[in-house]
Amino acid sequence: MPAIVVENLNRTYRVFRKREGLWSSLRGLFKREYNTVHAVRDVNFTIEAGEMVAFLGPNGAGKTTTLKLLSGLIVPSSGTATVLGHVPWKREDVYRRRFSLVTGQKEQLWWDLPAQESFRLHKEIYRIPSAEYERRLTELTDLLEVGRLMSQPVRELSLGERMRMELIAALLHRPDVLFLDEPTIGLDVVSQRRVQEFLKRYQKEQHITVILTSHYMKDVEALCERAIVINKGTVIHDGPLAAIIDRFSRHKIVELQFADGEIPAGLDQFGRVVETKGARVRLQIEKQYVSDSLGSLLARHSVDDISVLERPLEDVIAELFATTSGHDHTGDGHVGN
Repeated sequence: MPAIVVENLNRTYRVFRKREGLWSSLRGLFKREYNTVHAVRDVNFTIEAGEMVAFLGPNGAGKTTTLKLLSGLIVPSSGTATVLGHVPWKREDVYRRRFSLVTGQKEQLWWDLPAQESFRLHKEIYRIPSAEYERRLTELTDLLEVGRLMSQPVRELSLGERMRMELIAALLHRPDVLFLDEPTIGLDVVSQRRVQEFLKRYQKEQHITVILTSHYMKDVEALCERAIVINKGTVIHDGPLAAIIDRFSRHKIVELQFADGEIPAGLDQFGRVVETKGARVRLQIEKQYVSDSLGSLLARHSVDDISVLERPLEDVIAELFATTSGHDHTGDGHVGN
């Protein structure tokens, strides 16, 4: 049985549309106008137990709304979803004990108290037996290397240290499903890597199901083999992470090392010059023209070395989001009372 099943899930909001000007404001008191916002539109996907799946999309695409629906924080306008056999928005206690939601933009720890006090509160909320609690806490603090910080007020911790404490709080009750919403946002490179390594090891050992949203493609590449891409509330890709490049990238990178020690002029007729260094140049060329361009280049110039590379996933994702997010989610204006 799959861990997560989502079928035709929709979430729509009605947002009051305020007009400018005194007359329009007065008119709005008697005849209110609304915009319909489709935050999530007919989303479908299935995630098997033990999978770690990236959930990608530009800002406002519907990622966080979907995670809130699966966490039971909000109710859908239509459609169905089950997580571990439970309907999330029924908010059953047994379900609440089987998942965790971690977001890099919202903290669950008490700001003025040491993290260990918040952990004790979690112990009581989730009714974790004392012996089991001590064992899990020791295991997690050792893995995340924060044992020395347990008695330090949360406000005195660095952003990276606080995020590691947030992960401990989320995992103390050993959930079967973990929703991660931008867990490394704002972290430095060292902290990002530490969180990545922990998540990869923990997920493999515990075989938990994870949905990860992140704008850092390093997170995604380090942790996930499958990606669901959502835009304007709709899923536009669900499959292997590597397939995103094949499906959405229109270019390849051609790297050339010229034999005469100089970069010749006129290379921009073949593609965009991405980088130059000494006699080495990197060109971004549309896929369908790579063969012809290489033939012309080799006929005109002496070349010592050639490499044809795929574009970095981060560049492909950024380009995809830039070309597909030109419109917002706002639907037609609707007049009501």
